[in-house]
Amino acid sequence: MWKTSFSSRARAIVTAAVAAALAMAGCGETVIDSSKAEGALRENLQHVLSRRVASVECPSGVAVKAGSSFECVVHLAGGETKTATLTIRDKEADTEVTGLKSGAPR
Repeated sequence: MWKTSFSSRARAIVTAAVAAALAMAGCGETVIDSSKAEGALRENLQHVLSRRVASVECPSGVAVKAGSSFECVVHLAGGETKTATLTIRDKEADTEVTGLKSGAPR
């Protein structure tokens, strides 16, 4: 469920681009590659929002567990901040944006 007025097409674009951003940690645990997730999210939100995204900050070390979620902070040009919620869909770390709201996480 989106917390903004994104169309289904926009959701599909963001979902596809953030898919499979994963890496292996030293102990064998599969984790999200935060750098890849940030880059994919930045590029696609710029397209979907038609605004320049100055930066994206996603947490590191997020374990790949289907159904779990994590938040990334999105800084838009001009100073506006949004929080994107990404949900991990499967063990291959396919993710989708399930929320985008104004402001930084609390």
